[in-house]
Amino acid sequence: MDIILSSISQGILWSIMAIGVYLTFRILDIADLTAEGSFPLGAAICSVSIVSGITPLLASLLALIGGMLAGIVSGLLHTKLKIPALLTGILTMTALYSINLRILGKANVTLLGQDTLMRTLQSFGLENRMAVLVVGGVAIVLVILVLYLFFSTEIGLALRSTGDNEAMSEANGIHTDTMKIVGYMLCNGLIALSGALIAQNNGYADISMGIGTIVIGLASIIIGEVIFHRLSFAKRLITIVIGAVVYRLIIDFVLQLGVQPQDIKLFSAVVLTIALSTPLLKKKSRRTKRVGKRGAELV
Repeated sequence: MDIILSSISQGILWSIMAIGVYLTFRILDIADLTAEGSFPLGAAICSVSIVSGITPLLASLLALIGGMLAGIVSGLLHTKLKIPALLTGILTMTALYSINLRILGKANVTLLGQDTLMRTLQSFGLENRMAVLVVGGVAIVLVILVLYLFFSTEIGLALRSTGDNEAMSEANGIHTDTMKIVGYMLCNGLIALSGALIAQNNGYADISMGIGTIVIGLASIIIGEVIFHRLSFAKRLITIVIGAVVYRLIIDFVLQLGVQPQDIKLFSAVVLTIALSTPLLKKKSRRTKRVGKRGAELV
């Protein structure tokens, strides 16, 4: 039960990052590698702010803003300088490594003895896992609600239209470059916010904590899509949360079996490969069954 509660609480925090990845990966059809840099950026801004005496809630908001600024940079590089999306993410991610190191001042910053959102709730009598669950639950509900309302507006619909058919959107007077920048901004803002919350939960921010972020985000998205098909936008966001929780459950279960922590990244890549190949395997299975039925009918 302790492992399940821990996986759920951790999965909810990571799901905020996964939703950010979803906005560019599915809405704009871009695999944005900026996530590898904006995630530790959020953690660095939040941790340094808390150590400097800023309240945890304001520090988390500053992390959100910092991630949005990183997203704007990626958006401008991609839309104004016409740099391919993949290279744009690599450039911004590389630049953010130095920026994050500047913010931290060293390889990592500890939050031991500092007030965080989780410790604030613990002071009211909640145990650690429940405090993380409450913080993550409130954060993910707000994120889903805000995104649902935003994508119901004219700008949100224009953003979705840009991802679906850029040429048609331009023909209808939509400034697609602006919409892409907005998408980058929202994506990296949420990723940085997730980094801030996870840093508060872990009790430290580390310069290398963003490695593998994009894999975790994609795995959460794909797992949710494999389990649930053809859903509306709001329901799809909820399935991403479920996918992130399932992913954490799988990882924690594997660790319980004795897999070494240094092999987790490899295992994560294997899980993502299986998740990505599942739809293709299902299609082949259906075709095989159809061919078998036709053969049986002819006989």
